[in-house]
Amino acid sequence: MITNKLPTIVWFSAITCNGNTHSLLSANSSRFELFLNSFNLIYHPSLTIDKSLEDILNQEEKIDFLLVEGAISSNKEFFSINEDSTFNQLNALASKSSYIIAVGSCASYGGVHAKFSQNSDISGIKNIINKENLTNLKYEIINLTGCPVHPEWILQTLFGLKNFGKISIDEFGRPKELYGHLAHHGCTRNEYFEWKVEAELGQKEGCLFYHQGCRGPMSHSSCNKILWNDINSKTRAGMPCIGCTEVDFPRNDMLETKKNMGIPHEVPYGISKRAYLSITGIAKTFKIDRLHKKLME
Repeated sequence: MITNKLPTIVWFSAITCNGNTHSLLSANSSRFELFLNSFNLIYHPSLTIDKSLEDILNQEEKIDFLLVEGAISSNKEFFSINEDSTFNQLNALASKSSYIIAVGSCASYGGVHAKFSQNSDISGIKNIINKENLTNLKYEIINLTGCPVHPEWILQTLFGLKNFGKISIDEFGRPKELYGHLAHHGCTRNEYFEWKVEAELGQKEGCLFYHQGCRGPMSHSSCNKILWNDINSKTRAGMPCIGCTEVDFPRNDMLETKKNMGIPHEVPYGISKRAYLSITGIAKTFKIDRLHKKLME
């Protein structure tokens, strides 16, 4: 547990679109103010000016929280910062850090950058970091998956580690409190899902799982419990969940449900295909008129 002075945060941006930085800046204003008053953000390439990354690398002081955004590569010809590889810089920062958090799917698994065969050197931080140098690490590396990650997930994780020194994580290093649910849980379209009422993109009515590729029933995420901007989520807005918190993200044809003889290739998490076919077969034999009407004309 970290006490006394405000714990320090260094935000290291590697191979990234900076989407998680944008997400953090979209946090609830009162929560973001509490964050700024509870931590000392000593370095962020876009948000701080007092110190450079070179200053942080050369200083002897320890880092309480190292937050990493973006994938990592040891090939400085492919991607470099100050003429050095992200691999070398990550390991230099990690060696003096008490807690390390991978912010987003690229930092966790490599993300879109790792999907191309010519990028075989690119990886998430857990698979590439030099674990022998982590002598100051007080807890396991935390993966906050998402593209981007929800700002509240970042804040909850930081406050949990600050106050208790550890948090409960799943087999992929993700906080169970945030990733123990499926995106399907809390979805306002669940009744449509149960009665197999299909939807088109952008509609308020219907389920996006059957035709539009929604990954909500298979993706571990609290997007429909901790809403974006405190009011919305992809599925509530008529956009299918694309499963950005899972290790296989991104997938091909993400806005399309792959089927075999009309049956989804993948069925909801934890449900056998036989059980799924039995339940949906029964549901399809009934037509609930209310569910086939527009919510708003």
